[in-house]
Amino acid sequence: MRSTYRVILMAALLFPLGAQARAGNVDTANQQTRQFIGRTMDALRIPGLQIAVIQDGKVVLSESHGLANVENRLPATRTTRFPLNSATKSFTGVAMMQLAEAGKVNLDAPISTYLADLPEAWRGVRVRQLLGHTSGLPDILDAQGLLGGGSEQAAWAAVTRLPVEAAPGARFTYNQTNYVLLARIIAAQSAMPYDRYVATRQFDVAGMPSTTFGDSYDLIANSATIYSWFPRRTDAPDATPRLSHWFYDMTPGLWAGGGMLTTADDVAQWLVALSGNRLINAASTRRMWTSERLNDGSEGAWGDGWAVLQGAPQRQVAGMGGARSAFIVYPDQGLAIVVLTNLVGANPQNFIPQIAAFYGVDAPVPTVSRAARPSPAGSRR
Repeated sequence: MRSTYRVILMAALLFPLGAQARAGNVDTANQQTRQFIGRTMDALRIPGLQIAVIQDGKVVLSESHGLANVENRLPATRTTRFPLNSATKSFTGVAMMQLAEAGKVNLDAPISTYLADLPEAWRGVRVRQLLGHTSGLPDILDAQGLLGGGSEQAAWAAVTRLPVEAAPGARFTYNQTNYVLLARIIAAQSAMPYDRYVATRQFDVAGMPSTTFGDSYDLIANSATIYSWFPRRTDAPDATPRLSHWFYDMTPGLWAGGGMLTTADDVAQWLVALSGNRLINAASTRRMWTSERLNDGSEGAWGDGWAVLQGAPQRQVAGMGGARSAFIVYPDQGLAIVVLTNLVGANPQNFIPQIAAFYGVDAPVPTVSRAARPSPAGSRR
């Protein structure tokens, strides 16, 4: 019932506005976006939100709305840090393309070229198959978090004992093990830890002073509190929905798949640097945003660290994380939109296309495969 109500709300938000989608100029588009964000936050009961819009390599809108912390009435500001969760994978994709450009990684090479002590069945997986979630490897996470509910080391030992789920390249299956391995390859080939490599080669280059790594258990200044309207585990089936804290645990070994905290401003500067070829060259970017091919020749749902929402006629690629943060890039129209929230279930990738329409981009809500949808990856207690 609750999910049906949410769908009705989103339909009311999105479809009646289609006729006025194309804005005459940036000022008009910005005003339409502000009004739309206000309605969306009210309808979805989103406590706090940041938005940034990049058009033709320039940030044309960057704002914060609502509350970073509800119980203490702390406003969300442009320096409030929000978790990217799985959208961090897009930064990992850029890192791998940087190493490929430097000749330190061959994306078509087996991962055993760069990593030792792998299970025999894992050794033939290609680097690009990790990036595109076509490796067929078992997942280090389950519905409760790390396998076995213990330490990261214990979960790694457990996952390496599991059989592979498919032959490499046979199918697309979203999987956190892939990005644990990518972090290890980045560390091995750059001679520095994953987080330091990304900070040095991306944060420093793009100008991202507020971006860091951690989770909701870490003491990180200016971090938004994460909330959910989902039922608690102890709630009765007919309990009235109530806003509560949402906790997520992201150990350092999993940071390449979901450990980043940042601001919409910082992500916008990163996207500007990416579009200006300051992080990787244009050919690498195009490859990164191209769907990984499966063994049967069909396209998977991801490129190299990015969800490919649409390949033609106009490309749409995205980073999505935790069912609360997303950025979508429309490369062929020179537009990118970042929306970060502190509500699990906000799923901004569902309403970003309407914002894109205000800036003259005809971008219907894409069909995202079940396996490609962002997972909340946390718990309400």
